[in-house]
Amino acid sequence: MKILVVTGRLAEHIVEEAVSDAAFVKVVDVDVASFITERHLNGLDVSGYDLVLVPGLVSGDFSAVENKYGVPVRRGPKHAVDLGFVLSFADTVEFSHSVPACELLSSKNRKKAFETVAQLEAGSEYAFTVQNVRIGGNSRMKVMAEVVGADSFSEAGLDHIIRLFVHEGADIIDLGMSLDAQAEDAIRTVKIAKRVCNVPVSIDTFNPDLLAASLDEGVDLCLSLNSENMDAVAPLAVDVPCVILPDLKHDASVEANIRSLEKNIAAAKEYKIKHIIADPVLDAINHGFSKSVIRFVEFHRRNPDIPLFFGVGNVSELVDIDSTGVNGLLAGIGCEIGASILFTPEFSDKNKGSIRELKTASEMMILSKHRESAPKDLGIDLLRLKEKRRRPFDTHPPGFIPARALTRWELDPAGCVKISITERTMQNGEILDGMIIASHRNGVVMGRNASEVLDTLIERGFVSTLQHAGYLGRELARAELALN
Repeated sequence: MKILVVTGRLAEHIVEEAVSDAAFVKVVDVDVASFITERHLNGLDVSGYDLVLVPGLVSGDFSAVENKYGVPVRRGPKHAVDLGFVLSFADTVEFSHSVPACELLSSKNRKKAFETVAQLEAGSEYAFTVQNVRIGGNSRMKVMAEVVGADSFSEAGLDHIIRLFVHEGADIIDLGMSLDAQAEDAIRTVKIAKRVCNVPVSIDTFNPDLLAASLDEGVDLCLSLNSENMDAVAPLAVDVPCVILPDLKHDASVEANIRSLEKNIAAAKEYKIKHIIADPVLDAINHGFSKSVIRFVEFHRRNPDIPLFFGVGNVSELVDIDSTGVNGLLAGIGCEIGASILFTPEFSDKNKGSIRELKTASEMMILSKHRESAPKDLGIDLLRLKEKRRRPFDTHPPGFIPARALTRWELDPAGCVKISITERTMQNGEILDGMIIASHRNGVVMGRNASEVLDTLIERGFVSTLQHAGYLGRELARAELALN
């Protein structure tokens, strides 16, 4: 396919480097590439080409050029550095008149990725199911979301958080019981959870009375059993999947911990528990993390058919690193060691969003294994603040005006604007996304896009000075980032 890429003078060298020998480049009479219009192509004979790509950020209509020469004129990427990536799809993708090629490809790749995940899950082998959720085998790792202190919530509060967790992507809802919870508390929370959601519900406690009450109420999964509560609970849990733990602490040897876990699993099998999930226990960083990972690896080598419970939250809650990277990496480790369940609470503020992050990571990992490749270029990702392709840096101009802060601030005569955000929440049974709120004495503007909120403030006359507009632009951009 013979392709012509049209650009402006300022981007010439970047475009030529990005395109290499995959296309021809034509520089038209304009400095900024995004200012190219149909007029710039009027005198350009494109009849010898199969496709003409204009910059993704142009706003003009190029249909007249298409009609004159019979050659498609379509939007390329928004950034010249992405041209090489986009051109590699030219033979298989029909580019758009209105949507930049980078966005079009991203949308197509994302859709295909999710379709592949669904197909892989539908065709997967598995150890057993909890309701209709597949556990183990080569099925996707499932995300279990813990409601910490579930018994302390009101009915409305528990309803609210469970619906949010399911909306965020939880495959299983785990009800964490407080140390002072009573059997009636467990019964109440299980009843509410079973009524609210259509995903499996687990009970999370060592207290045999709470486990027994929850099992009687029809809980779908039991966390956790060891030698201390096995005799009291196991006879009641024959038909309910149970997570089994070792009795020893993390400071015991790897071999001793594994033998303890295998001993408890053998006891559970003697009680005829049909479906067992093993938890060798993941420890926090600098508290035996690497040693605990070795436990998982060795246990899985010895017991490849037993699904593994991987307590991601044991690590993510105890490290001050953005949860996106922590959860993505731990999901990758979990994938390699054979984990079937990725467990997380969203207990601390810094860990909000972990359910969604782990769900995405679990989808990335099943795609990665299917493709037998590293988890990159999959169509879905956990990149939130960085991009895959670096934008070119500029150079210092020979003459410039040094930046400096203003020494005095003048209030905008139009009035002040207070910026805040709402969190994702439930209202009348519907999920409401978080929003930016810009409050002015003459009205309140609400939206999710910082640019749109600022445009509306200016349009309504709520902003009248450049200084104020610049400040609001910065703060609104931070608010939009906080939403995501």
